[in-house]
Amino acid sequence: MRETLALPILESSQAGEARRQAIALANRLGFNETQRGKVSIVVTEVANNLVNHARDGLLLLQAIDKDNIHGLEVLALDKGPGIDNISECMRDGFSTTGTPGNGLGAINRLSYFFDIHSILDVGTALLSRLWANSISTSFTPNNLELGVVCLPKAGEEVCGDAWAYEISQERSLLLVADGLGHGPLAARASTEAVRVFHENAHRSPQEIIEAAHVALRGTRGAALAIAEINFEQQSVRFAGVGNIAGSIFSNEKTYNLVSHNGTVGHEVRKIQEFTYPWHPGALLILHSDGLGTQWRLERYPGLIHKHPSLTAGVLYRDFNRARDDVTVLAVRESVSP
Repeated sequence: MRETLALPILESSQAGEARRQAIALANRLGFNETQRGKVSIVVTEVANNLVNHARDGLLLLQAIDKDNIHGLEVLALDKGPGIDNISECMRDGFSTTGTPGNGLGAINRLSYFFDIHSILDVGTALLSRLWANSISTSFTPNNLELGVVCLPKAGEEVCGDAWAYEISQERSLLLVADGLGHGPLAARASTEAVRVFHENAHRSPQEIIEAAHVALRGTRGAALAIAEINFEQQSVRFAGVGNIAGSIFSNEKTYNLVSHNGTVGHEVRKIQEFTYPWHPGALLILHSDGLGTQWRLERYPGLIHKHPSLTAGVLYRDFNRARDDVTVLAVRESVSP
């Protein structure tokens, strides 16, 4: 699980604060002076774009890691007016507001990874990833891209939700946990679920939830969902208890994953595992009940092919309920370098 800084960007002073916080986070992650300079430019450009062009701008800063190398994910979300021609806006010198027009082009050049999704009169989501050191660019089969938004209820300092993963060449195991209620006691329950998950990662989703049911008896309890993607068998095993929603999207079909009612650690009538097909390039989304269930991915043309961080961010932007902790976890299998 990674801590996320959520920074509203509505006016220029907030853009400056976002740059300071991003540099401080990059420093803690081991970025050298040159890399911190890149972070400074990227976050400044992203935040200024939100101030100058967006409505309800929000900047999410999150520490990430790959192959024991630390990185920083910058995810910008806004509601309207959207971008009509993204490729044109990427060109240096292009501007709709009389500014120098170097924003998107500079962000793209300085980022190790850059992606963007925009719909007119709906909003834009922009993703930039930067790393403290060079990382491998080699492609390996069964490689998963992962994106997540995990934030506490407004006014709370800790999130009662949690998530975790264990990824190997043979399979990937994913967890979303929602501690009952919110605040520190909810966080204690979900943190305990994460501990059990990692200690039992060699077991099946159903067996892990059974172990968590025993371990969480001294807590408030939690809703849990665990999905195991098996690449060799091209299947997903899923077990869930409580209000964690899950869906698999592919060119062939969409599957809504089945959970049973109950609270892990307290009352669980049934823990049952279901198996679903998994196809190369498929997308899996798990989310807690802090996200409304009325979203439909087909309303966002092209989003299924974007990085999962953009998918998680867009769904959070448009469907978070605000009155509860929220987690949106999206993973997609990479099918080419």
